[in-house]
Amino acid sequence: MTKGPKITVAGAGALGLTTALALADAGAQVTVFDPAGLGDNASGVAAGMLAPAFEAVLDAAATPHFDLLLAARDLWPALEARIGIVVDRAGALATGDSAHLAGVEARLRGLGLHPTELERRALEGLAPGLAADWGRGLLVREDWRIEAKAALAALRRAAEAAGVEFRQAAATGFEGGERLVIATGGGRDLAVVAPELSHLSPIKGHILRTRDVDYRGVVVRGPGAYVTGAPGGLTVGATMQAGAADRAVEPDQAAPLEAAGARLFPALAGARFEAETGVRAATPDGLPLVGRGRHHGVLLAVGARRNGWLLAPLVARLIAACVTEGEAGPYAERLSPARFDAG
Repeated sequence: MTKGPKITVAGAGALGLTTALALADAGAQVTVFDPAGLGDNASGVAAGMLAPAFEAVLDAAATPHFDLLLAARDLWPALEARIGIVVDRAGALATGDSAHLAGVEARLRGLGLHPTELERRALEGLAPGLAADWGRGLLVREDWRIEAKAALAALRRAAEAAGVEFRQAAATGFEGGERLVIATGGGRDLAVVAPELSHLSPIKGHILRTRDVDYRGVVVRGPGAYVTGAPGGLTVGATMQAGAADRAVEPDQAAPLEAAGARLFPALAGARFEAETGVRAATPDGLPLVGRGRHHGVLLAVGARRNGWLLAPLVARLIAACVTEGEAGPYAERLSPARFDAG
């Protein structure tokens, strides 16, 4: 039996691991290189949002791409079954003052969505502990969520079972592979073979976690923060610092996030938080670079901004199509690494 192509994947975040699994399932011989431990990357420092609706509504860079984000989310049930995790489909709730909610509702409806308007009693059931100041909310069921670190572990287990090998080291080139998939987030160490990486810019984000408050409700998006449950605790996120590439925790970034969380859930006042940071990469249009690079044998799967988890199965499908010469689908051109090199 003929073995498939040997492929090196640089990076073991959401995009790298999902792509490695898809390639192994397609018959490739895959080796993943990453110098960090499992979860010590931006994908591990994440709330695991699969949120096409609120990303498109609350992030101007994502608004034009709602169709693509929704299509990516629709690939998650197959990945969920493949790696044996549970996707939380309870939805997400927006709250705020009347003007804020009116704007959110108008943008949701502009995307063709139909949010459910909820009064205080319903909010108490869906988001126990929500501050009494918030008397109305908008619920959307289109947004889902996963536990990021658990998903990374499940992806690695599934990949190993499919024959993927792992090396705790940085890839400096093809490492003996016929093709190289670059999924290194904001890293530019492989720019010599992928000049397209020059289009990426870093975005640093803080996220706060506490075990002092156990939250079992839906994701809540309010002024200045979102709040979601975590195993045995609660997560508050997230900041975005364009241009910052270090992972040092900055108190002046964490403090406003903590305050915003406490405005949503008063029980968080005085809670002990652990701050984590991750550095993501972004392109000028907010979409990742996915597909064939300028140099032969190089494939890119980088620059997903804040939607790495959401986009992971779509990115994996596109990279697998490049390797197998399969059907790339309707989004390949929009994500092409060559789109910024026109002319």
